[in-house]
Amino acid sequence: TVLRDERTIWRELAKRADDLAELVDLAMLEDDATLAADLTCEAEELGRVLAEREFELTMGGEYDHRNAILAVHAGAGGVDAQDWADMLLRMYLRWAERRGFKTELLDRSEGEEAGVKSATVAIDGRYAYGYLRAERGVHRLVRLSPFDNDHRRHTSFALVEVMPEIERDIEVHIDPEDIRLEAFRSSGPGGQNVQKNSTAVRLIHEPTGLVVTCQSQRSQMQNRETALKILRARLYEQERQKREEEAARLKGEHISAAWGNQIRSYVLHPYNMVKDLRTSVETSNTTAVLDGDLDAFVAAYLQQQVGAAPVS
Repeated sequence: TVLRDERTIWRELAKRADDLAELVDLAMLEDDATLAADLTCEAEELGRVLAEREFELTMGGEYDHRNAILAVHAGAGGVDAQDWADMLLRMYLRWAERRGFKTELLDRSEGEEAGVKSATVAIDGRYAYGYLRAERGVHRLVRLSPFDNDHRRHTSFALVEVMPEIERDIEVHIDPEDIRLEAFRSSGPGGQNVQKNSTAVRLIHEPTGLVVTCQSQRSQMQNRETALKILRARLYEQERQKREEEAARLKGEHISAAWGNQIRSYVLHPYNMVKDLRTSVETSNTTAVLDGDLDAFVAAYLQQQVGAAPVS
């Protein structure tokens, strides 16, 4: 199915290019300035789409073409870290909106004073996981704290997890006897029906200790299915990390735990700068980045992984 979709996309691009070439010939014969200007815009748009499709060829991972499940967790920094986690959640939702991806908030645990302790969102779109895996890791924020009466500078951390949505045809074995189900009342919005009934669920995977909660749906059965989807993705991600750590050990490399190793710093005081510590890509336009403009960071990381030259 994936290969068939790929062939369709490239054939459509080839037809679009052929049609454009014929119109260019026609514009030259008729010396039509208006048509020529329109065709210039069309050529630029076709070039942009072609560059994006070529860039997608760098995402050759087994699950890169799949939808993604993204989770944000507040780290060190107290209420500032919880606010930072909420800022990151908004950043990724805006990024997905820019790309026309569909998003669904699966779970949200509110912070004590502001922000979120953690949140999980499903992001559905072409190569959503392939793009977003570049964001996996610890993100560091430096700013004047809005929660400090003395307006001192604070450093906060948040962890971003990115997992592919694992479908039932992917071999991730979950023994029903290994799962403990707990039902509780939803603490989020949803009206009286949600609040009065124990529709929210918590799944505890006994062998690994993984805990997944979901309260976004109106029925316990729907929440259970969504929670199982998240659990399946987390189990896959856990296995992937084990394999990577084993491969690194065999190579003689040392890779410490992800927590505490920031991949990117966002500085809002005393200057404005966002810098990716893996690729050295940086920008002073912090507002644009926090509003979802992440393409330069994502592209640089993915090209670094495959040793590709930057797309112009």
